[in-house]
Amino acid sequence: MVEGGALRGCIDGSIIRYLGIAYAAPPERFALPRMPAAWNGVRDMDHPGPAAPHRIKPFPEIDPSPLIGHGSDGNDGDYLRLNIWAPRDAKSAPVMVFVHGGGFVVGSKDASVHDGSAFAASGVICVAINYRMGIDGFLPVPGAPTNLGLRDILFALAWVQRNIDAFGGDPANVTVFGESAGAMAIADLVTSPLAEGLFARAIIQSGHGAMVREIEVSQRLVRKLAKVLRIAPGADGFRSVSHAAAMDAVEKVAKPWAIDLRDRDGREPVYGISRFIPVYGDDVLPDKPIDALRKGAGRDVEVVIGSNADEMNLYFVPTGIRKKIGGLLARWLLGRSHPQAKAALLAYGYKQKGVRPGEAMTRAMTDLVFRWPARQYAAAHQGKTWLYEFDWRSPACDGELGACHGIEMPFVFKTLPTVTGPRGLAGMDPPQALAEQVHNLWAGFARSGSMPWPEFDGDRMVYQMTLGEAVHEPVMPAAAFVPE
Repeated sequence: MVEGGALRGCIDGSIIRYLGIAYAAPPERFALPRMPAAWNGVRDMDHPGPAAPHRIKPFPEIDPSPLIGHGSDGNDGDYLRLNIWAPRDAKSAPVMVFVHGGGFVVGSKDASVHDGSAFAASGVICVAINYRMGIDGFLPVPGAPTNLGLRDILFALAWVQRNIDAFGGDPANVTVFGESAGAMAIADLVTSPLAEGLFARAIIQSGHGAMVREIEVSQRLVRKLAKVLRIAPGADGFRSVSHAAAMDAVEKVAKPWAIDLRDRDGREPVYGISRFIPVYGDDVLPDKPIDALRKGAGRDVEVVIGSNADEMNLYFVPTGIRKKIGGLLARWLLGRSHPQAKAALLAYGYKQKGVRPGEAMTRAMTDLVFRWPARQYAAAHQGKTWLYEFDWRSPACDGELGACHGIEMPFVFKTLPTVTGPRGLAGMDPPQALAEQVHNLWAGFARSGSMPWPEFDGDRMVYQMTLGEAVHEPVMPAAAFVPE
């Protein structure tokens, strides 16, 4: 029994699945999330329901659907839902709430790689949520609340606080975890005054708090999209746009030359990966997250944060960009996001004999976009903080994919079969023993709030997943090119 009525799950051995529970009513576009309507009788929670509107484009060489799902046309608007996997005998069990990635424009709680069954089998209640994305979730439209996607996540976490005990969960022992955009959202919410009391711990996978914009900069995107859609740049104008037209417009502004979103220092914090990210300067994020951390925000939250050794390979290896791109284009592309593009490339081997320009760009962006900002976040957080590096190299793409963005996900959830095969992210024979190790670390953190290696502090100890121990990590070249 939860708020609104009674639910019935599906028993699968030692676990129970509840798919598609509405934590909010179908969203009114550009309005705050609202409580769902109550119901009579018992609802069978055996279908996940729709995903938030988003469009999946084909990806060369590998199949991305296990990571991000299959898309949604948005015609069924009742998508603010969550899934729960619980042990049958759960009693005051630790709770883990997963926020999916996808650049704030794609993704779904129902992507197969993050099935929570293994966590339930490990004695942990796992919850996965949908939230608004793209224009509806992360565009600061005049006349509408800002950061609606983050507000949906907060609304879902509040639902968990009020209802998870009905599934045998302990609301005082909630760990939020997420990957990519989901990790960025969590890293931001660690610092949010609106998130206080909603979770005790956070695991931030390939994310940090630096991918945020000033509202004024994001207004350029509002005006650009309004021009593309031929509407007035306000809430009423955007409400008049169909989801299909909105997705068409998102694709147009995604092109590298479509819009300049650099700040006054000539930096674009997302490096072109997505146009849609949270903004700061509102009640959700009053301060830039890194500044808020340094002021002590989130000090009571125990944090695990980490990155993958070859993050940007996911974007540049299957597409062939890493091999094909020339020096001038590499400088131009990075220059769209960084005022010292040439110097950064030189620090990563640009112009060195035997190093292709695309290889230097990929290495530089891996550190600039993901690895170094994660270290900055860890250093700024004043509470307990552990840092990891996932370094298992996938043999996919003729052995070139490596420890790319997203590769840790099937190890965390113990769902390696979903990404195994000729077009699988993990190739043909990924190591199940490593999945057991990584999954047990995550579940153990949810239980105890600690990791079996030293905290990240002045000694800069970073846990290497394949090595199975923490090592001292020197400062990387990207440190000279990322603002403090």
